[in-house]
Amino acid sequence: MKLQRKNRLRALSLGALAVSGALALTACGSDDTSGSGDGGKETNANANIKCDDAKGQLAASGSSAQKNAIDAWRKVYTTNCKDVQLNYNPTGSGAGITAFLQGQTAFAGSDSALKPDEIAKSKKVCQDSQAIGLPMVGGPIAIGYNVPGVDNLTLDAKTLADIFNDKIESWDDKAIAKLNPDVKLPKTKIQAFHRSDESGTTDNFTKYLKGAAPDAWPYEPGKSWEPKGGQSANGSAGVAGQVKQTAGAISYFELSYAGEGIKTVDLKTQAKEPVKATVDNASKAIAEAKVIGKGKDLSLELNYKPTAEGAYPITLVTYEVVCEKGNKPETLAATKSFLTYIASEDGQNVLKENDYAPIPAEIIAKVRSTVAGLS
Repeated sequence: MKLQRKNRLRALSLGALAVSGALALTACGSDDTSGSGDGGKETNANANIKCDDAKGQLAASGSSAQKNAIDAWRKVYTTNCKDVQLNYNPTGSGAGITAFLQGQTAFAGSDSALKPDEIAKSKKVCQDSQAIGLPMVGGPIAIGYNVPGVDNLTLDAKTLADIFNDKIESWDDKAIAKLNPDVKLPKTKIQAFHRSDESGTTDNFTKYLKGAAPDAWPYEPGKSWEPKGGQSANGSAGVAGQVKQTAGAISYFELSYAGEGIKTVDLKTQAKEPVKATVDNASKAIAEAKVIGKGKDLSLELNYKPTAEGAYPITLVTYEVVCEKGNKPETLAATKSFLTYIASEDGQNVLKENDYAPIPAEIIAKVRSTVAGLS
């Protein structure tokens, strides 16, 4: 899978798009930090990237859902802007926002829009200004499962809510069987995994459950997991890893983490046919999002019950959180340079190649304008 992605990215950088990303990603020790990307392979320069005066260390952290997007972007960016080294630590959205509000990072990645109290706190770190959220990455939250002998599985919002609320305990339960009449379901015990860290992915997943099956999901959506029971793991990679190695397991994570042998659930919605977790199907749902942020904040309100045929309802949007004004002078040039690249047509084009959904044109145009005005 790594080799396949590497070849895809190399082909993109040599072609008209020239869009696989580049950052020296030094967090999580095992990530390659060379400007040459995975395996030391050089990537040709992209004339559309403007480094300007960008240089030095650029610390960022947050959303683990966007880590694979950042891994892709880094290959082009550091090839062009050799004087910049970005250390992105995929600690989860909650931890990323906390680090940013403490002045430890130049920007944060969050799969949830900024809350009013977070905006208020940001005025201490953003001189004479406040933090804003810039939507950069979209994508489906896949429901991955590991049920021996079951290659195709359809679930709906209520059944998912009951599974993650410990109301359904085995895979041959009547509710699951009704949705899968042609599937031979085993008696295997269900092992439901949720995120142990504060996560925007959890926030979006629980918003879907609350919005689509309110009677079955009595909890308020949030970054922290509320229900008791179940099992937990840290980060998207953690829960995906548990699904891969545990018979009977089910969990939620960004689609790119399902790329190595993990089967994903089709969702029963109001559409005629169950909807698969694909980038195109997520894009149909994200297209119905509305900008609800005030001023330069471009926070979106997602529709968890989309009306478009084939729209996949469990989606997330990852925001890069920065100061509108009052960014640290020593990192401002690098921050603007990198964000300008990933918001560009080239930067957005690489997302689909890595199981993410580009931000809709009307919204990303506003993001580009806002990035240009950062100070």
